[in-house]
Amino acid sequence: MKIGLLDSGVGGFSVLREIHQLIPGAQLHYVADSSWCPYGNKPGHIICERVTGIADYLLEAGAEVLVIACNSATIHAVGSLRATYPLPVVGMEPAVKPAAELTRTGVVGVLATEASIAGEKFHQLVNTHARGVRVITRPCPRFVELVESGTLQGDEVNEAIDEAITPLIASDADVLVLGCTHYPFLRPAIEQRLPEGITLIDTGPAVAKRVASLIPELSDLSKEPTNIHIETTGSLEQLDLLLPKLLPDLTASTSEAGF
Repeated sequence: MKIGLLDSGVGGFSVLREIHQLIPGAQLHYVADSSWCPYGNKPGHIICERVTGIADYLLEAGAEVLVIACNSATIHAVGSLRATYPLPVVGMEPAVKPAAELTRTGVVGVLATEASIAGEKFHQLVNTHARGVRVITRPCPRFVELVESGTLQGDEVNEAIDEAITPLIASDADVLVLGCTHYPFLRPAIEQRLPEGITLIDTGPAVAKRVASLIPELSDLSKEPTNIHIETTGSLEQLDLLLPKLLPDLTASTSEAGF
């Protein structure tokens, strides 16, 4: 069973690690579109074109399940991919529903990219699952830049976190949603900056469970050796530098993307 994953960069590693933990024997083929990162500030049609091209590449390489490990890509491309490809396509969406169920103050903060919170799909999500709850969105482009550079702690990280979360806390938000796959890599630093009583939600584990539900004979897969291959449209040298920081417990082969 080969699972294809794609993201604008290395953020989707946060989803890959959850899938590997749940399905350790699955073959994982990941493409980081780092030459076009970030997607969050790109027009929707450009995002859709890039994602479709990478999806074609992963399918040609034998992917049997496709994971769009990027909220911006999901917003703009998952509908057309599901209508086009004869295989399961799993996307990401900010965890608005569980956040609305957990909030005690009635205020939820969503940390996301510009493309994610501007899309109609996000507004439908809020209208469907967060009625009666105030949902405040906060774009955090610096978070993506920090993770892509491998900067996960320090003064620069703390400054970016404070800039993002201070208005949300001031508005009485007690649940914060990590609405981009890059953001979980900053979770330890974010938690250190939060006051007590604030809950952080990441959708990676839920996506991994969804992928697992699509794969038969999981017990057989658990006996197989790990096979993870990661490609990048950007710098292979940078990818190899980031892997020990972002996926320290995993072994993966790497290469430049073949398109």
